[in-house]
Amino acid sequence: MPAPKEVVLSAFSQLLGCRLQHLEAGVAHMTLALAPELRNRGGKLHGGAIFSLVDTAMGLACSSAHGFDQQSVTLECKINYLRAVGEGEVLCIARVLHAGRRTLVVDADVLQGDKLVAKAQGTFVVL
Repeated sequence: MPAPKEVVLSAFSQLLGCRLQHLEAGVAHMTLALAPELRNRGGKLHGGAIFSLVDTAMGLACSSAHGFDQQSVTLECKINYLRAVGEGEVLCIARVLHAGRRTLVVDADVLQGDKLVAKAQGTFVVL
């Protein structure tokens, strides 16, 4: 499903460096490269940057499920960080598990190669 440019290329996702790789109904793949500005004090990819990638990818997955003519926002999101990222790029794969009339439940994996970096689940509400 093609997405309007202003939805995919939000100012915030541009600031972080998120790049949309794939979008279909209920699924979004986004990447984020580790830039110097995204490092925490320990030199690793900041957890907030990973969370923002997850939230952005989940939001696009929701929009592709219910249509870009409707708006949905994060109601809650839980994330487990499993591995530190010191270099390279991560891929977030977000999938809508349930698309109801008012809420959507979304799952996301953040990967570096074949290694799971973070796992998240969120609920979005349709406005």
